[in-house]
Amino acid sequence: MRAIELTPDVPVSTLIEYAERASESDFDTVFLSHHYNNRDEFAALAAIAREVDTVRLGPGIANPYETHPVTLASRMATLDELSDGRGVFGLGPGDRSTLANLGFSQDDALRRVLETMQVARKLWAGERVNHDGTFVANDAGLNYESREIPVYVGAQGPHMTRMAAKYAGGVLFNGSHPRDIEWAGERVEEGLNARDDEREFDFAAYASVSVANDGERARGAARPPVAFITAGAPSPVLNRHGIDEARASEIRAAISSGEFSQAFEQVTERMLDAFCIAGTPETVTAQLVDLLNIADSVVVGAPLGPEVEEALTLLDGSALSART
Repeated sequence: MRAIELTPDVPVSTLIEYAERASESDFDTVFLSHHYNNRDEFAALAAIAREVDTVRLGPGIANPYETHPVTLASRMATLDELSDGRGVFGLGPGDRSTLANLGFSQDDALRRVLETMQVARKLWAGERVNHDGTFVANDAGLNYESREIPVYVGAQGPHMTRMAAKYAGGVLFNGSHPRDIEWAGERVEEGLNARDDEREFDFAAYASVSVANDGERARGAARPPVAFITAGAPSPVLNRHGIDEARASEIRAAISSGEFSQAFEQVTERMLDAFCIAGTPETVTAQLVDLLNIADSVVVGAPLGPEVEEALTLLDGSALSART
């Protein structure tokens, strides 16, 4: 998979243009990120599917809190149908900073994600579902035919990463630093050792990337996503990079209260080094290729650069076509 992530904080018509440019740059998959305060990713993905027929499409990632998991499975099946079988279901617990605005906690995150994946597969197979776990479904089913859709679980902590390797078709591991990807690879191996089916598995490094001909401008543009990554990072990840947990909590609180500029200003150079790949095209490509010495594939995630259209021109998906 040679994937790219777009953020629906721009008009859908612009997202279509970006997806076309990504295809021209030899990327084969386009994910749209999800936050309630951005445009709806499924509506935008449907629009892209009608205009760009060369890439796979999916949410990166959808969470099973804001939308009932059965409804979420149906939305994904609809996108897959509309795109002639090009759907990829990116599923995960979501961003806890923004979910807190809606009154959701993530205490049951691993079970919720696993149960959503299991129920979705039954629905896509034409089964009717009775489920009583982290959510309830009574005799639920789809009134149309679907197919099994690849499921990629978004993960950052050890338990979610292992679970993805044991049950899913892939993991979208939220990491940009080789140290994190190496650690994740060990968790993936643990999960694969416990796997009891023959589905192929794709270990994808979901890296925050910012590229520009001016490397310093690229680093500056990476502050917003790094703030969100820092806010959602579990303690072991913060400790692995020597990042102050109190500072991370302040960033999390600022994001939850909508004080985004304040959150971005608190991002340190250490956070940038840990949680993004930013610089010139040569620097960025070299670091992404380094990740492929460990991971199976890479998702080039937001912000992409200070000028997204320019970044999509500077990036070359063909360089990320295989593990080196």
